Amino acid sequence: MTPSQDSALRVGIRIPPCDRVDRLAETALRAETFGFDQVWFPDSQLLWRDVFTVLTATALATERIGLGSAVTNLATRHPAVVASAARSVAELAPGRFTLGLGVGNSSVGPVGMRASTRAEMRAGITMLKALLDGQEWDFGGVTSRLRDPGPKIPIHLAASGPRNLQLAGEIADGVILLSGVSPRTLAGAVSHVSEGAAVSGRSVASLPLTVSAFCAVTDDVEAAARLLKPICASIAQNGGAPFLALAGIELDVPAKVAGVYPDLVHAEDWDAAVKICSEWVSDAAALRFAEEFCLFGTADEITGKLTALRAEGVTSVFLQHVGSYDPPTELIESVGSTVLPALAAGSSR
Repeated sequence: MTPSQDSALRVGIRIPPCDRVDRLAETALRAETFGFDQVWFPDSQLLWRDVFTVLTATALATERIGLGSAVTNLATRHPAVVASAARSVAELAPGRFTLGLGVGNSSVGPVGMRASTRAEMRAGITMLKALLDGQEWDFGGVTSRLRDPGPKIPIHLAASGPRNLQLAGEIADGVILLSGVSPRTLAGAVSHVSEGAAVSGRSVASLPLTVSAFCAVTDDVEAAARLLKPICASIAQNGGAPFLALAGIELDVPAKVAGVYPDLVHAEDWDAAVKICSEWVSDAAALRFAEEFCLFGTADEITGKLTALRAEGVTSVFLQHVGSYDPPTELIESVGSTVLPALAAGSSR
């Protein structure tokens, strides 16, 4: 099914697998009750519970809500292993599961591996698609196939750099854009996806586009934005300085920052990470980041930004709170009780 400009924006929530699996499934059920369209679970084997175990429990605990990995990888998990796990979840939630893939940053780093290259992603996804379609695959002289391949599973590729965005447009069934909600960076990302889609003889308008964005319903954006300092520092640290400069944010962060485990984005002691990163990220820079790239503000302001995203061709958004080791209970409650009803009222007019 191809996206339609007339269809409503699908709003999802990211739930880090930071608790017992049954409790995570209950959190997803709460999101379903509030009317969220999707729940997305990230994958990092040392930071959280196993993502496919969580997806399985959630499939059994819910009835309507879409399920997705955001994202798993083909480095710590062999494509054949991912194929079997994805098929198993899809059988329990027919038509509800999306397999989100990425280069594996938070999975590979803690175990001394490197992120997948563009060529490795292409090869891995090609193998994965063939196995999920029930085709035979030559594993270095041994030919095998996935028994009972099961229902069709859409594969969405998360990307931020130009080359991986092009790859996503060329070979994936959908794209997870890591550009935030800034119209300038979003337009640039979509243009790269469009270039890749053209290689396969299709239009970017036919691809589901999901935007990942930090979100907080608040009347005090300045105070809430300070919590984003480790995120800003990590972006600058990993080659995203030009991305930030588009919004007038100039940062010079060292390649290694001491005192934060396991990394800036997933810091176990978030308050300490904020304090450490304040050396390079000012309150003003964090506020600018929140205003330009995130969904921070009142319910009305967030609703307006989400409506604008749909007008730009975005089909889905998944919201995430700051932090990795607690469920987004407050975000589910605040968005579910204010933003989602406002979006529904606007789309029915």
